[in-house]
Amino acid sequence: MEIFGIILLVLDIWAVLSVWQSSASGGAKLLWTVGIIVFPLLGFIVWYFAGPKGQAAAA
Repeated sequence: MEIFGIILLVLDIWAVLSVWQSSASGGAKLLWTVGIIVFPLLGFIVWYFAGPKGQAAAA
């Protein structure tokens, strides 16, 4: 089970970095970040399907 926790931590860090590199507003970035941190698994899943996209996706 430890490996699952490590993988989830890495994915959450990646998600938070992607949120802050996106073109979303500052408030949206903060809300997404809090959601990912407070609810690591659910926050990541919701962010993956509905979150703001990175700069490359917006271009």
